Amino acid sequence: MVLLAALAGALAACGSSTAPGVQPVPSSGPTASTPATTATTAATPLPPALSHKPVVVVPTEAPPTHLVVKDIIKGTGPVATPTSTVTVQYVGVLYGSGKQFDASWDDDSGQPTSFSLQGGVIQGWSQGIPGMRVGGRRELIIPPDLGYGKTGSPPKIPPNATLVFVIDLRSIS
Repeated sequence: MVLLAALAGALAACGSSTAPGVQPVPSSGPTASTPATTATTAATPLPPALSHKPVVVVPTEAPPTHLVVKDIIKGTGPVATPTSTVTVQYVGVLYGSGKQFDASWDDDSGQPTSFSLQGGVIQGWSQGIPGMRVGGRRELIIPPDLGYGKTGSPPKIPPNATLVFVIDLRSIS
């Protein structure tokens, strides 16, 4: 997967969804989810919407220059910290075109994936996921300097790309 392979060397930032430079969006937003059925984990029941891949709708205005964090569904489980290992399902699209470049939902297994927020992900994730609760769905709009920067991650992510991720937090360890 593009996300995990390309991010292993990224620096982790200590931050939270309220860190300096992070600007939450208003409660109404452009991302919608598809109809769903009930799914659960052993410790925290997951909302029905988290059993299906979300539809990502990219805003039409100019891309932001800062990290934008929006909770689409507020979870009720444990809270992710900057040092957490998280298990997630996600979809990533390019801000300009809306073209999907990666999704855990679409890999061979369709299963969630796990990784550490300390050094295993792009800075937009290490800053945008802490504070999220298990059972939540969060949208992150990540500017290039917190994503893949000037080099991108060819061939799917061009240089200086703003990214939109919708992330479902399944569990934390």
